Amino acid sequence: MFFEGSEKKLEIIVNESAPKLRSLDRIFWLGLVAASNADILSSINNEYCDAYLLSESSLFVWDDRIVMLTCGASTLVESACYCIEHLSEQAIAYICYQRKNEYYAHLQATSFTDDVFRLRQFIAGQAYRMGHLDSHHHYIFSTNKDYQASQLDTTNELLMYHISGAVADYLRGEQQSTVQISQMLQLEQLFNGFSIDQYLFSPLGYSINGIRGAEYFTIHITPQENSSYVSVETNIDLSSTPVDVFAELVRLLHPSSCDIIGFNSHIANKPFLNYLCLSHCAMPIEQGFTIHFNHYQQDCSELLNPTLL
Repeated sequence: MFFEGSEKKLEIIVNESAPKLRSLDRIFWLGLVAASNADILSSINNEYCDAYLLSESSLFVWDDRIVMLTCGASTLVESACYCIEHLSEQAIAYICYQRKNEYYAHLQATSFTDDVFRLRQFIAGQAYRMGHLDSHHHYIFSTNKDYQASQLDTTNELLMYHISGAVADYLRGEQQSTVQISQMLQLEQLFNGFSIDQYLFSPLGYSINGIRGAEYFTIHITPQENSSYVSVETNIDLSSTPVDVFAELVRLLHPSSCDIIGFNSHIANKPFLNYLCLSHCAMPIEQGFTIHFNHYQQDCSELLNPTLL
């Protein structure tokens, strides 16, 4: 059965004069998530962050910002509008809305162009495309308010397509467990010291959130053979970890291609063994972020089988 794993992503940062986001009641967050046609499955929290595992990916909340990812046919743009309406446009310091090109874009409720039109009814901003239209590409909408991000405000995203190998085979099997998946992905070694919340979907699919202080990571796996997709996102400094986190996950999941998207990234243009970086770009924006986009492909030919439609 087909499921669109490719995610939309929303980051909202509020002004100092805005209420602390973690002080907002659960009704607010239920409404925010419902606007995307998603549900809250479970949550974990610590002194700095509340992390919600969703039926369609994840939501992270700090006092001054949220990061939300939704997959499938979700309507994340409506969560952005919900937030602006309830907090007020004046309370918003910065919004970044991202959307990857989908496998089956015609099954989505809206296009990125539709989403930008909707967002501009509430807040001004610029829209960009990174990557070629006839290949993997990524859309970004960024508000043009007078906001300046710290250079330490870093996020890295790894997006993998058409995974293969032993881990991929296990993820498509009938007998799975969160414990075994976590072990096969070596998550305890790659993300040491994180509190985790994980969920195994039926019949297929796996999600995990992790928090450690103000740091987070999240992984979402759609393993369906003809449309497999894995996303990994974190704000930890990957240039200083004892293990090369992204390289190890690429090695374990063996995708036919992958992308890295980085905000103020310290690992921009990183190499992967047995992969070619086919295209890359860096785009500085006025709000203090430099956004990197790199697209990688295996350096060997792939034998394809025709698909009966």
